[in-house]
Amino acid sequence: MVRFDSKEACAHRLDSDDPLKDFRKRFFIPEDTIYMDGNSLGLLSKDAEKVLLRVLDEWKTLGIRGWQEARNPWFYFAERLGGLASSLVGARPEEVVATGTTTVNIHSLVSSFYNPDGKRKKILADDLNFPTDIYALRSQLRLRGCDPEEDLIFASSADDGLLDEEKIVRMMSDDVDLVFLPSVLYRSGQLLDMPFLTREAHKRGILIGFDCSHSVGAIPHQFDAWGVDFAVWCSYKYLNGGPGSTAFLYIHQDHFHREPRIAGWFGYVKEKQFDMLLDFEHQTSAGGWQISSPGILSSSPLEGSLEMMLEAGIENIREKSKRMTSYLIYLVDELLSASPYDFRIGSPRDSEKRGGHVALVRDDEAWRICEALKARGIVPDFRLPNILRIAPVALYNTYHEVWRVVHQIKDIVDTQEYQRFKKMRSAIP
Repeated sequence: MVRFDSKEACAHRLDSDDPLKDFRKRFFIPEDTIYMDGNSLGLLSKDAEKVLLRVLDEWKTLGIRGWQEARNPWFYFAERLGGLASSLVGARPEEVVATGTTTVNIHSLVSSFYNPDGKRKKILADDLNFPTDIYALRSQLRLRGCDPEEDLIFASSADDGLLDEEKIVRMMSDDVDLVFLPSVLYRSGQLLDMPFLTREAHKRGILIGFDCSHSVGAIPHQFDAWGVDFAVWCSYKYLNGGPGSTAFLYIHQDHFHREPRIAGWFGYVKEKQFDMLLDFEHQTSAGGWQISSPGILSSSPLEGSLEMMLEAGIENIREKSKRMTSYLIYLVDELLSASPYDFRIGSPRDSEKRGGHVALVRDDEAWRICEALKARGIVPDFRLPNILRIAPVALYNTYHEVWRVVHQIKDIVDTQEYQRFKKMRSAIP
């Protein structure tokens, strides 16, 4: 077990012993910035930039021929990226595809997996989920003639902002047709026990899917071994694919026979796609749930990013992430928990139950402290009503940066520097 202390030398020692430290050199770190917001938007790597520039050159020199003649032909690019991502989530290559956006993929998969029948027509979600997931679930219920007020049921949190998996299981009653939950809660960083929840859902004949936007790239998954039915995730957080980069979906091979209810021509059997037949025949893989032509430019950085992550190893990434967030929690306990600092940890203290970020909670002035940090070149993010989210990312953050962030917060409170900033938050925190 790693021993921490609050001295600066401890941070330097941890950085010196870090087996992933050289990967930081492969990222573009904003000048004079400590970037702790990789759980919202990951940084650009040189590996990702190289692929993007290559694809731009292919477009420039090949034009439409790039669909077949590019180094990695664009016609199969979504499947190639799915194959690269598959080992991060413990899946077969044909079970993962890069396509669409997270919300579109939720609509696509929920519409295919939700089959209300008689009494069994409820969807079980949670009231701490990211709002877009709930918007999509309510829309799907309306489209199937159901009442979201009655047929969407929520596992609720205690006052600590965490979910109790046993409580979720108790809500898996015989009128529930589908469970859809996040892998990691976006505010608190709680990592749900996905294998346990999947086993319990299947015992009751219920299908289950997960939004893994806050876990893929930071945490290893074993979707096939766990028996997860389907999953979606974005690629601009821990996968460092760039703003608005193409998302991913996973479908267990046992469900390839299902008919995509939101069909589009890129989900057609690849060999027949240009036969232009009007009767839809979907590809019997995750690729069958593609809808539109892939955004090649918005996908291309992912090739470089995923290859680099596979080089680093997702298990190694996870081990460093746990150590960095544990170090952050230790420093907050030591330096920021007593008055006048009054911060408390809003994330699980057990690193096995925690994702890649830590929620720092303060009853008042959290927003203005966040603004003061930004003015000092530190980039965290803020979630209402009073949470600073700090995400030390394994591939490009350092332990010394964690140490500096905590000391900057301490100094901001000591000097009351936060009082210089407006109490009203901006449109994008």
